[in-house]
Amino acid sequence: MLDLPNVIVTDGNAGSRYARFRPAPSGLAIVNRERTFARNWKHPEDQRDEWRHSAQKCAEVLIPDIVPARYITGAYVSCSLAEQTLRGLAPNLPIMVNGDLFFQ
Repeated sequence: MLDLPNVIVTDGNAGSRYARFRPAPSGLAIVNRERTFARNWKHPEDQRDEWRHSAQKCAEVLIPDIVPARYITGAYVSCSLAEQTLRGLAPNLPIMVNGDLFFQ
């Protein structure tokens, strides 16, 4: 996906006014891997850092128009209800429940 034309990488939630946007694949360099994949984004001693970190956990790869189905090899969902719903739509897709990825 990163090699497709016009793909963009953000270092945080694209809706945040502080997110940076860069063309892929070189844009991966702006993503703070450690903070993006951290299990905990809470910083009780520093509210501003907590806000920044929660936005960084939402770093994105933005694909224009449509993600071709051939690139979808599996999905993570937050709970068993979401798993059941997705299985009804895509019965052959590998699906894993992982609430940690969804701030649970």
